[in-house]
Amino acid sequence: MPKASNRGSGLKRRDFLAGASALTLTFPLVPKSAVAATGRETAPAGAAVARLGIYPAIGICRVGGSAKWFLAPEVPGLPPQPEGGFKDGEQAIKKQVQRFRIYAFDDQDRVIGEVTAADAKIEWRVHVANTKAAWYGFNNPLDNGALAPGLPGQRRNQYFVTDEERLKMLAIDGGETRIHGAGTNPNGDDPRYAMGGRFWDQIDVGLGHLRTDDAGRLLVFPPDGKSASPTNAPITSFADNNGWHDDWCDGPVEAAVTLGDGTVRIADHAWVASVGPNFAPEIPPISTLYDVIADLNVAEGWTAAPSVPISFRRDIYPTFRRLALMEWVAAEGNLRQGWLNVGDFADPAYIARLRDPSPANRAFRQSVFEKFRDPENSAPDAYKTERLKMPYMLGDGVNYDGSPLQWFRFPKLQYRHLQLWADGSFTDDYQDPVADAVTGVDDLDLALRPDALTEAALEPCSGGAFHPGVELTYYLRLKEMYARNRDRAAEPFRIALAKRPSLLQDIGFLLTPETAFNGNPDLGTPPPIGPQGPGDLTRWMGLPWQCDAFSCQQVLMQSDFPTAVWWPALLPIDVLPEAYYENMMRSDLSDDERLKFFESRVAWSRGVAGIGYHANASYWDGITNMIALWERMGFVVRRPGPGGDGKLAAIPGEVFVEVGRGNMEGRFQWKPSMGDLPN
Repeated sequence: MPKASNRGSGLKRRDFLAGASALTLTFPLVPKSAVAATGRETAPAGAAVARLGIYPAIGICRVGGSAKWFLAPEVPGLPPQPEGGFKDGEQAIKKQVQRFRIYAFDDQDRVIGEVTAADAKIEWRVHVANTKAAWYGFNNPLDNGALAPGLPGQRRNQYFVTDEERLKMLAIDGGETRIHGAGTNPNGDDPRYAMGGRFWDQIDVGLGHLRTDDAGRLLVFPPDGKSASPTNAPITSFADNNGWHDDWCDGPVEAAVTLGDGTVRIADHAWVASVGPNFAPEIPPISTLYDVIADLNVAEGWTAAPSVPISFRRDIYPTFRRLALMEWVAAEGNLRQGWLNVGDFADPAYIARLRDPSPANRAFRQSVFEKFRDPENSAPDAYKTERLKMPYMLGDGVNYDGSPLQWFRFPKLQYRHLQLWADGSFTDDYQDPVADAVTGVDDLDLALRPDALTEAALEPCSGGAFHPGVELTYYLRLKEMYARNRDRAAEPFRIALAKRPSLLQDIGFLLTPETAFNGNPDLGTPPPIGPQGPGDLTRWMGLPWQCDAFSCQQVLMQSDFPTAVWWPALLPIDVLPEAYYENMMRSDLSDDERLKFFESRVAWSRGVAGIGYHANASYWDGITNMIALWERMGFVVRRPGPGGDGKLAAIPGEVFVEVGRGNMEGRFQWKPSMGDLPN
């Protein structure tokens, strides 16, 4: 029986702050606050087990070509901090590994404790697949109605006609993989725990492997991020390239648990997806996948709406902090005060004004609130009136000029929090040094831990725009995708599990909004927006993944400033490179020169599309090159500033710097740390 450990129970739900950093004088580093309130309670001692659940409910692995790895976040707001950084040298990215745990609950759904190999025999079952090449092409989301009508998509690789051909040639599937015990497959080289399949009936494609830790928790390792074409097909699309495969994958995570009394229970299943790297892992997206799904849960009544007054620290400050951090990955964020006439969200004095709930401060709060884009505004001129608002990012309907969905929209719940803040319906609970001591999930109150794991897994993932997106896409905002839609006893974040006889879903020649939501009755095919099987989440994403990830850096409009961007928190646009940072830190340079280096930014994707002397290289050359060069891109991470008085006082105490950028052409690259150039 699991023990109901309650370490850290002195922290209240509203008090929890997932971070241990304090404020510097010039830059706020307080991470995202409280785990979302779920109403869970801790079970009394001796409570009997009535249910088991796997957490996180949705887990995220990130591909990388290195054998080195680090764990995915397990506490909201605490980014991963792998020893030695996120890269193995300059040419290989470390893998992000998702760890899954099992928690026990009593008959009133109160948390009893974690179940480990010390309490029970746990047999984990994981079935991931990659079915991108056997799916339909992406044009735009299919759920936006008349504001941005969904465009039909044809089958990828449609020259394979029958289900038998498409399954054999295009679906990469190794079937279910099982593992049990503690410390199993510690080096990751046991073939019994490898996952993968074949593509084109001739190429073996790895989809990662399984291990367990010393407590019997499941470790899902992602694949290497490789893409290839057995036919040497050209790249002709950002999303749909025939003859190509990649190794993104997803599928259910299940567990059969034999408790100490011999009782066998099947835990509520989870899901795992292996997706691309997060190149700015300490900078959360302005809206996250957690925000998107939480919005759905409240809209459907699956979870309660936040009580009023809301918490500044939990419900409001994260949005402001994310906006502040955008200055390190996009010029539009760095220069926001100029184009929007708004204050500096990184300034503690400005934050002090933002957290003041008094009626006397209401006009100021309202003036800031008006700068945020209203997700409910669908007026005919909304595409103009809502354009230059925060965040200045593109939206789902970018291919429809005049649609309000040209521009990024907040989830309604996140925007509602901002409305309540502007009205003064919040508590200033920003300062809480006790909560800053939380460094791991076991520091939390026991009742918070299961849901904190889910929030932590989804918080670094982009919550839009979904065209199709960075990791996963728009279907996660739709109720039909979740077990709760059919089973009111199911937890809100659990993906509905399909038990189809085949990984393929043939819905006819075209994927349309009608077939996406209703299926094809003539073929007896259930709707793809519904219960999911292995490979069903990642099949909607770009093929190969590098093309979409690196084609959508920014969009140059007819106006020359500011430049609209897509997903800068994961795929940066404008960065402070390491060479500039090193010069900024040089005490032998004048303050004026050091300030010049700090104020300068360069394109994160520099040197890729044109690759050196190839001045006539095209867009297609660029995204094709990224299939090979993606691991050489740099990561944006936190570094100390120079400190000092005078002009150097303008530089924050901590800055975010692009590090670990590899050599794109194999030629010599000088850095200040190398000393003087040779004669």
